[in-house]
Amino acid sequence: QVQLVESGGGLMQTGGSLRLSCAASGRTFSGYVMGWFRQAPGKEREFVAAVFWSGGITDYADSAKGRFTISRDNAKNTVYLQMNSLKPEDTAVYYCAAGRVTSWGPRAPRSYDYWGQGTQVTVSS
Repeated sequence: QVQLVESGGGLMQTGGSLRLSCAASGRTFSGYVMGWFRQAPGKEREFVAAVFWSGGITDYADSAKGRFTISRDNAKNTVYLQMNSLKPEDTAVYYCAAGRVTSWGPRAPRSYDYWGQGTQVTVSS
């Protein structure tokens, strides 16, 4: 059974940093794309970043580019999201996701088959 477990969320001041972790288990993820999404109350789920497991190619939302870094550790089967220069608008529940590569691309939620339960990130102004 595939399971994704996020951790590392919390409260941080504007300009601070957090690193989110996503521990993946249940299968080999070669050929998969791993993504981070976020959702604030009353808003739709928003793409943040993605990494292709095999080649390590990354993709970032404009809001994340230059501040966030997605990476993966093959040995630990873990995906990370390093978040620097945090802003209040980064406040959201952050979700880890895994899916097979599809024609919809890594930014589309429907590309993902598995989702974690989320971790809260709150950035105070």
